[in-house]
Amino acid sequence: MRWSAKFSFVILALAGLSAPAGAQPYPNKPVKIVVPFGPGGPADIYARVLGHELSEIVKQSFVVENKPGGGGTIGADVVAKATPDGHTLLMMSNTLTTNETLLTKKPYALMRDLTAVAPVNSSDLVMVVSPSLPARTVQELIAYAKANPGKLSYASAGPGTPYNLAGELFKTMTGTDILHVPYKNSGDARSAVIGGHVQIMFDAVTAMKGQIDGGQVRALATTGLKRSTVLPDVPTVSEAGVPGYEATIWLGIMAPAGTPPEIVARLNEEIGKIIARPAIREAWAKQGAVPMTMTPAAFTTFLKGDIDKWAKVIEKAGLKVQ
Repeated sequence: MRWSAKFSFVILALAGLSAPAGAQPYPNKPVKIVVPFGPGGPADIYARVLGHELSEIVKQSFVVENKPGGGGTIGADVVAKATPDGHTLLMMSNTLTTNETLLTKKPYALMRDLTAVAPVNSSDLVMVVSPSLPARTVQELIAYAKANPGKLSYASAGPGTPYNLAGELFKTMTGTDILHVPYKNSGDARSAVIGGHVQIMFDAVTAMKGQIDGGQVRALATTGLKRSTVLPDVPTVSEAGVPGYEATIWLGIMAPAGTPPEIVARLNEEIGKIIARPAIREAWAKQGAVPMTMTPAAFTTFLKGDIDKWAKVIEKAGLKVQ
């Protein structure tokens, strides 16, 4: 007897994926979500949200395991070498797409050894300046930088980080000469711009909002294509005079290459359902996170485009990981 496509869809959604005779439906054991960064960061936090929700849906544990180090490459390599059965997943960020150009000696290749499952969300950065800087708009900053080449500096959490690349993209698109001053972490970079030791920083919106509200720094623009829900009165860099500028932090799920397409499709579908929940969207909006939904094929195209985009910025800026 042949089931209709509609009836089969319902069965899959409720009981798990169909499998060949003698095989168990997916998932048949706990699923590990490897986070290639330390605990407490965005990747870790959102991996735990997804893990909890997925556990409730499929009635199987989704366990988050942090494997930081090597700019995310240690954890990514663990997943790349895992059995491709859907029971080991990677919560990745755009740090891994920039690593494709920055790190030429990685033990894996992102698009060869891993397969795209689903994007999760993106978060804007905010471009802030020290109050001592006379510029009050992006255009005024560009004019000041061009009139004073090499005299302005921007802080970041280190070479190759999204904050560094946001600054280099800004320089590339505006033709300005601004010095990059790397710090060991975002906290030190933040303190530097608040203290006036450097004049500019691109930072996470939620991390810098308190300092903006307190007048310790001045927000000139956010880095998404749309205004941030956290700072709705602040224009985007694109609308403030640099058309097409976009530099966000985004997260997504990947699996080992060779993972069965039906498992990838199931995960993509369930993650999409979770992201579409009003309660999830409302909570994420308060954190400045914008839900992202794409098919696995569309996410693959997105990843390749992101690799190409930042390769051009990295090469033009001559960036090297120390």
